[in-house]
Order: sequence, then structure tokens, then C-alpha cells
Amino acid sequence: MPRQLNKLSALQVSKITKPGLYGDGGGLTLQVTKAGVKSWLFRYMKEGKAYGMGLGPTHTVSLAEARQKALEARRVLLEGNNPLLLKKQQRETMALERARAMTFDQCAKAYIQAHKAGWRNAKHIDQWTNTLATYASPVFGHLPVAEIDTALVVRCLAPIWDAKTETATRLRGRIESVLGWATTSGLRTGDNPARWRGHLENLLATISKTTRTKNHPSLPWQQLPAFMRALRAREGTSARALEFAILTACRSGEVRGARWSEFDLEAKVWTIPAERMKAGREHQVPLSQQVLDLLASARDLQESLSTNEDNDKAKTAASVVFPGTKGQPLSDMSLTAVIRRMNELEKSPLWLDPNGMAATAHGFRATFRMWAAEETMFPREVAEHALAHQLPDAVERAYQRGTQFAKRQALMRDWAAFCSSK
Repeated sequence: MPRQLNKLSALQVSKITKPGLYGDGGGLTLQVTKAGVKSWLFRYMKEGKAYGMGLGPTHTVSLAEARQKALEARRVLLEGNNPLLLKKQQRETMALERARAMTFDQCAKAYIQAHKAGWRNAKHIDQWTNTLATYASPVFGHLPVAEIDTALVVRCLAPIWDAKTETATRLRGRIESVLGWATTSGLRTGDNPARWRGHLENLLATISKTTRTKNHPSLPWQQLPAFMRALRAREGTSARALEFAILTACRSGEVRGARWSEFDLEAKVWTIPAERMKAGREHQVPLSQQVLDLLASARDLQESLSTNEDNDKAKTAASVVFPGTKGQPLSDMSLTAVIRRMNELEKSPLWLDPNGMAATAHGFRATFRMWAAEETMFPREVAEHALAHQLPDAVERAYQRGTQFAKRQALMRDWAAFCSSK
């Protein structure tokens, strides 16, 4: 009777070079490709369909080992299972187990990577990264994400819940988002332990939004002309940037990031691109004559400096309206620092809000808004558009789709005149 198994020998396996399939019996087959690569296959039929399952290359899997693997595959067939599908399921199970061992820090990094393209700017990404790294990572960042439970989340939030409420509430939301991503990705199961409603609200004190909201200290509008005279007496790019921010009622970040390419000086308009706006919408700012004069002075200063520096730093500075010392945009606190230095020069601080707090750069937007409400007849929505605010009422937004630009031109002219008044 012809031999049905073990047809090949180790010597034959080593000497065969001609491309083709060489059976050893029982479904075990030596495969030689045209490139000379040798590997083992287990070939079988299951429910009328032919299958081929790889068992490994000959330089790694010996003939004896290949026969043992083929034997195990035949036993799987005998039990009514498909060895190729079973192998795939085992591989997927192992991959899932490895994935479930992902730590919270790894998941947080993956979540940020997946969502950062939809976020406004690099600062928002840094806030996410730094908040989680500072408060969550020391508590459970090293643990598998599947092991994060309510007790760990509370341990992370409790120390800062009262003292740093705004940070804590944002941290809780970010932890919830990361854990939600992990659940959707199949890395954990069950309810989200960082959810608030019906869960953490039972364990942590509910602090109202009005309690934790802190408005930026703002100078009373009646004191603004005197402040502007003192400000204009100061030299430096930061002082000019602050003056520009006040005259345009724009945010500090919008002013510090301003590029000359955004200005149409003939049309007297500054167009801030959507990616630099808080609301993600393009915003056009009408420019008063005082602002145009300020820009002309800034341009003259940059041109005089750039003639002595023909390098990359000078070119970068030339594109930024208010460059810092290294040619890059001014730092985040540069404008408010001007106000602090002005207060330090006085025998007693002058530029304070009604609560005795030093005014901030952002607070001058509130100064502008109060002046517009109390001293002008311009409609509320005109002032809100000037601040690039979204109208609070959804119905009003649906019908009021314009930007009130012509009226804002008049408003900003009056504001500039008031700022220069005595």
C-alpha cells in the first residue's frame, strides 16, 4: 500500500528548488515560489470549499514541526471546526487582549491625535495635553484603561474640585471623552465612570456656572480717555498692540497674531481669518483713522528696522504687525503686563476695576461694551457684532444674518473719538 503520510524527507526539503507544490501527505504541502522562497501550507476542504493555511517558512519551521502543526489542524477538522478561521479568531483575541492593556495615557494621546485636526488652535491641544498630564496621569495614567473606575476618577478630581473648579470641570469632561473613546474602540466595557449626570453629581458638590465664572477685570469706561493718554505716552510694541486692541475691541490673541496680509488699508478693513477666531468664523473689523495712523507708525518702524537686518527673523517680523523681540508674535501676557507696569509707576494704582482688581487687556472689551450701552444709541446687536459675539437668541440669529458692517464703521469711529477725548 503506498505511503500516504511523511512522503518528504528533510534532505528533499532542503534540495528542492523548482517552483511548485510538493505534498507530504495529510494536507501538509511544501510550497516553493518562483523567487525561491519555501514555506509550509496545510491544504484542506471544508464544506466543499478549498482552503490553504500557512504554517511558516522552512527556515523557521522544520519538517517535523510542520507535521505536528498539520496534525493539530486535522484534529480541529475532525472536531468539525475550520482551522483557518479558528487561527484567525485566536489572533484577534490576542490582539484584543493586547489592546485592552493600553494605558489611560496611551488612550489620551490617541484621542488627542484623532481629534486635534478639528480643534481651533495649538493652544487648545496644549491645554488638553497639559491638564491630563498634570492631574490624571499621576493617579491612573499608567493603568490599563479598562481598569479605570469611579473611585479613581473621584481621587483625581476631589483635590482640585473646590480650589480649581473650572480646571476640575474641564478635566472631568476630558477624562469622560477619553474613556468614551476607549469604550467605542473596544478597549473597555460598561458605563463611563467620569459621567456627571446621575453619577459623579452624587459624589461631588454641584458648583453653579455663575459661581465658578470669573469675569476679566475691566476699567470703567469713564476712565478710558485718561488711560489712553497714559498708554500713548509709553513706548514699545506691546503698548502699541494694547492701544490697537482697545481701539478695535478685539481679543488679545487676534491682535498679537495679526498679519499685514490681513489688512486692506485702502478699504479700511481688517479681515481676521476663521482659523484665528474663537467662533471659527471670519470677522471683518472696520478701521478708524486713529487705527490707520497707528498702523502707519508700526509699518514705518518695521521698515526702518528691516533695512539693517536681512535675515529670516526680519522677514518673519515683517509679516507680523506687532512682533516680539525675536520676531515672533507677542506672548500671551505681554499686553496685560503693560497695564501692570503702568500701575507700578504710579504712587497708587490707578487702572483698576470697581472691585479693586487691576484691569486686564481682555477687560477692555467689557469697557467698550458698557460705553456702547450707556453712551450711544447704537442697537445692541451692532455692539455684539463688533465684539464678534454670536447673538444669544437662536430665532434672532436666524433672521439677523448680516454683520452690520456699515453701522459698525460708525460705532468704531465714535469709539476712537471717545478714546482720544479729554
